[in-house]
Amino acid sequence: MSERLPPCPHRPPCPGCPRYGERGIAAPIRGRLAEFAAAHGVTLEVVDGARLGFRHRARLAIRGRANSPKIGIFQTGTHRIADIPNCRTHHPLVNRTAAALKQAIREAGCSPYADRPHRGDLRYVQVAVNSDQSDPLTAVAEALTAAMGDALHSLWWNGQPERSNAILGPHWKRLCGEEAIEERIGGVSVFFPPGAFGQSNLDLADALVERVASWIPDGARVAEFYAGCGAIGLGLLPRSVAVTFNERSEHGLRGLELGLALRPSEERERARVEAGPAGDCVDALAGADSVVVDPPRKGLDPALLESLVRTPPSRLAYVSCDVDSFVRDAERLLEDGRNRLRELTAFALFPYTEHTEITARFEPS
Repeated sequence: MSERLPPCPHRPPCPGCPRYGERGIAAPIRGRLAEFAAAHGVTLEVVDGARLGFRHRARLAIRGRANSPKIGIFQTGTHRIADIPNCRTHHPLVNRTAAALKQAIREAGCSPYADRPHRGDLRYVQVAVNSDQSDPLTAVAEALTAAMGDALHSLWWNGQPERSNAILGPHWKRLCGEEAIEERIGGVSVFFPPGAFGQSNLDLADALVERVASWIPDGARVAEFYAGCGAIGLGLLPRSVAVTFNERSEHGLRGLELGLALRPSEERERARVEAGPAGDCVDALAGADSVVVDPPRKGLDPALLESLVRTPPSRLAYVSCDVDSFVRDAERLLEDGRNRLRELTAFALFPYTEHTEITARFEPS
């Protein structure tokens, strides 16, 4: 059922919250997951969270003119900007940063990016809000730093020279502030450099990590694939015999390095990092009784999936952001009867959208 929320001032044309005001996950997704859960003898649980101000991370496009910049997201099927200065789902500091950036662009005379001629100084901005809270670009950075004051954690420049819809490019430069945002997740500090993936809905992300951690017993030997910055595995180190982290992204690996450096020496000795694609690191399964996987939308690498089918660990925690790839992989894990689905939960990490985050617990039959 929909709840009465303050009306969104940007709908239309902003397409960002097609289910604005509705609780939980989208009905078609709920129905599909509930049917899958029932077919395997469990009951789907749905976990909901805050209704407004929950987005702590936002990647926003910058277009318009130097004297009239626009910051927001693309209208459906176009590269026309829906300017969203008062977004209800953004943390207030995201909106405040966007407003300060607009003013800085105007004062500096900085040219926003134009798609057709493929030129301009500013193309996108990524804003990440900590849970605690000369050249034209230099002038913009200085003006934004002055406007944000103590609320500014750090400021980075990212270069994306390609004609693609990928927001972040390969070039990075830190202009001021810290190297990474520090978040408390699963009871430990996790560090997110600006190029690393981090959830925007921090409260529900922490609840998800706690759920997964509850499935891993004390004294376990853990292998975590697609570990990112260690949001799940770092919190398991204090009570595990060993934790192997697998990650391929250089930004995720750097965040993981920062997180491990802060752990006590005895925990660091229990940690091992396997860098590279998950499918190339299946040897990390050897000796592991508990496995955590958190793959991208495409799902598990085939080599890893088949290894988990052949030799099921005592506990497998699967975290997924895509229903299709999750159901495909789960059916493969279950098809020969070696594994059994024990628990399935959907977390409404993306309110008002058609997306959800899934956690599932598998154990040998």
